[in-house]
Amino acid sequence: MRVLWLQSGGCGGCTQSMLCSEPRPLFDELRDAGIEFVWHPALSLASGADALTILEDCAEGRLAFDVLCVEGAALKGPNGTGKFHLMAGSGEPMTKWLERLSRQAKWVFAVGSCTSFGGLSANTPGNPLEACGLQYDTDTPGGLLGADFRTGSGLPVVNIAGCPIHPGWLVDTLEKLAHEGLEASDLDAYGRPLLYADQLVHHGCPRNEYYEFKASAKKHSDLGCLMENLGCKGTQAHADCSQRAWNGVGSCLRGGYACIACTEPGFEAPGHAFQTTPKLAGIPIGLPADMPKAWFVALAALSKSATPKRVRENAEADHTLVRPALKKAGK
Repeated sequence: MRVLWLQSGGCGGCTQSMLCSEPRPLFDELRDAGIEFVWHPALSLASGADALTILEDCAEGRLAFDVLCVEGAALKGPNGTGKFHLMAGSGEPMTKWLERLSRQAKWVFAVGSCTSFGGLSANTPGNPLEACGLQYDTDTPGGLLGADFRTGSGLPVVNIAGCPIHPGWLVDTLEKLAHEGLEASDLDAYGRPLLYADQLVHHGCPRNEYYEFKASAKKHSDLGCLMENLGCKGTQAHADCSQRAWNGVGSCLRGGYACIACTEPGFEAPGHAFQTTPKLAGIPIGLPADMPKAWFVALAALSKSATPKRVRENAEADHTLVRPALKKAGK
């Protein structure tokens, strides 16, 4: 399976993350799965005229490839011309290259939230870059290719959203495609692969005991739940970050950073500072995705009244102050 990769309007962070793929070296893993790069702007030897020849041959159907991976938002400005971002050496807007190559691809992967939904590239007043995703503008279908676009396989754009992506999300999706194929039923309503988007960041969160008792952190170094005061959106974000460790050991929540829901459309403009929790009458506005407000309020009140001393005191400390009690066998 041959992969062509283009870098559009973004920081390149998803490529950097991809290179940290584990447990095996990235290229060994891909090679053994029968996956190879036709060209990648940061990893391939071909550059300049040689690179443009490869891209032109792919766009004209002379050089076969299967998957087009695009990293970074499509920049349609100014006034829809795409001239804010030209392909180096070609004089042509990157948007034109993306459209031409997408028509030749059997599958198109939007790698990262910028390519999926516009992301941080679109988060400027008025969006003068006219940045958007390949098939979405935030959560509205459309984007660069249009809501009705389908690849040669009949699928819409596969949105591997994240800022940046976990390397496993991309590698697993490529390997699933290579070995089993990819169907519409493998994607959620936003085109994200269910292999990572069928659960919430909250699932498996190391702070779940604090969440259950509504024992909340007050500052970032505290051990408690980050939702009530520090802006955590793990109960709303579709991803397996808490169960699929980054670099084998970590996650945002394990590091003391609140989840900002970077896999969701529009995460970049929440309307408030990322590390704060907007409230109405003392109740967080951003409640868990599938819990009615009345239930949450009732359960929160009950949970707080039953909070063990250990949990309550540890929640506002940067290390464990009170250890779990010892219980004799048979008691």
